[in-house]
Order: sequence, then C-alpha cells, then structure tokens
Amino acid sequence: MAQTSTTLIATKAHITSITGTDISFTATSGVHTISSTSTVLTGSGKFAAFDLITITGTSNNNSTFTVKSVVSTTEITVEEVVTTETAGSSFTLDHIGFVSDKAKGDGYYSQPDGVHTVAYQVSSDFNADATIKMQGTLATTPTEDDWFDVTGTTFTADTSTVTSSANFTGNYVWVRSRTQSMTAGTVNSILLNS
Repeated sequence: MAQTSTTLIATKAHITSITGTDISFTATSGVHTISSTSTVLTGSGKFAAFDLITITGTSNNNSTFTVKSVVSTTEITVEEVVTTETAGSSFTLDHIGFVSDKAKGDGYYSQPDGVHTVAYQVSSDFNADATIKMQGTLATTPTEDDWFDVTGTTFTADTSTVTSSANFTGNYVWVRSRTQSMTAGTVNSILLNS
C-alpha cells in the first residue's frame, strides 16, 4: 500500500478561559456532562470536540477532561468520569490543549514496516512550556484509556523553532496528536505520513 498523508490538525488556537456560577456536572447512565444555564461553552472561539480543559473551583471535579462532543452552546460531554455537582460556586474551565481525531496507522492496514512521519508547525507566540506529541493505540475501537505516548515524538516550541518533524516506528492501529500545557499561540498544522 502507498504512503498515506493525513492532516491531523489544520489550525487550532488557544481558547480563553470560561468562568461561570451556573456551570454544573452530571453523570447519567455512563454519559458525563458539563453544562450551564446561560454561560456559553461552545461555538466560535469556545470549546469543541477533542479540546482538553482543566476545571478549577469545584468541590469534586478539579481535573483535566477531554471534550467528547458538543451537545449545545451550553452543554458538552466529556470522556472522563465527572461527579455530579450543582452550580452555585464560580467554576473556571481552562483550555490547556487538545487531541486530534484518530488517523489510521500502519497496523490498521497490517503493514509490516510501521514507519510514520509527523510534521508540527506552530506560531511564534506558541508558549514555550507547551508540548505536542504523538499517541498510539493497538485497540480497534479505542477509549481514552487505550492511548499511550509514542517515544521520540515530543516537540517543545520556542520563538526560534516553530517547525519540527519526527519519524517513529510501530504497528499502531490508530495514531493521534496531543497538545498540552498550551496557554498561548496557535498550532498551524500537524501533518502525518504513514
């Protein structure tokens, strides 16, 4: 099979924190929801699927969550478990990064070489302590717990280095990128060849 080129991320910028006293957490039948009555959580310049958010100010849910899906402008579901908690206190949702959608790795095609190449490009104001790395899984239908970091693929930007590439080998069924500790700037693109 010929090499496949995939755009994992086209352009993704840091999102300003959201704070509200009307934000609540609900766990019902395995669905974990963060919602509000009027604070806008999604839409232009707000959270979207695959964003990583850290929550502070709560009694039970001070943690990092991965946005699974957008239900409405005031409601999102997350991959991780939330503890039911009602609104009333001031809760802050900080955008700290994101994961890309999964892409087929060589293991998906049963390719024996397992060779992948990734190229990262970020803006010059991308914060220096943020990292981008690749993750892989051997699961055919992965959950958040099935992903692991791929050694040798971590990119930490600075103002002089805004592009980088890495080669990695493994018969991963799926691969994705993970950007974390992001407080400023934009990931301009993450491209994958497998």
